[in-house]
Amino acid sequence: MPDDPRFMRRAIELARIGMNSGAGGPFGAVVVKDGEIVGEGHNRVVATNDPTAHGEVVAIRDACSRLSAFSLAGCEIYTTGEPCPMCLGAIHWARIGRIYYGFGISDAAAIGFDDREFYRQFTLPLEERDVPIAEASADEAKLLLAEYLALPNRVAY
Repeated sequence: MPDDPRFMRRAIELARIGMNSGAGGPFGAVVVKDGEIVGEGHNRVVATNDPTAHGEVVAIRDACSRLSAFSLAGCEIYTTGEPCPMCLGAIHWARIGRIYYGFGISDAAAIGFDDREFYRQFTLPLEERDVPIAEASADEAKLLLAEYLALPNRVAY
C-alpha cells in the first residue's frame, strides 16, 4: 500500500508547531483510518514534563479518544521520525497495521535524540542492562492473574 504524502505533511506541520512553541522536539504524528486522519499529535515532553508525551503516543491517545476504542486495528500511523522503542511498543499495543516515518533513528541521533542505546539495551540479557530489573513479591502479584481471569466481564486486548 503506497503512502499518502498529505498525511506526512500534516505530521511535519504538527511537529513544526510543537517545536516552535517550545513543547518538545521535531516529532509529529497522525493516525489514519480509511483515508482520514482520526488522531494527531506532536511531541509535548517539555510542555507537560511527561517523558511519555511523544508525538506518536499523543496521536494514538487522540485517535483512541475520538474513536472510543483502545484498538486502532485498520489504522496506519505517519510519524516524522522512526519510532523509539516506547512508541513502537505503543503502536503495536494499539494494533496499528502500518508505520510510515520521515527521518531515521540515526538522523534523530545526529541532533541529540539518540534511541540507539535503548534498542541496544533491550537486546542484552536482563542482568547486563544498565537499569537493574528484578522480580519482587511474585507470589502476591501472581494472584492478580487468577483474579483477572475470574472476572466475568473482562475485556480481552
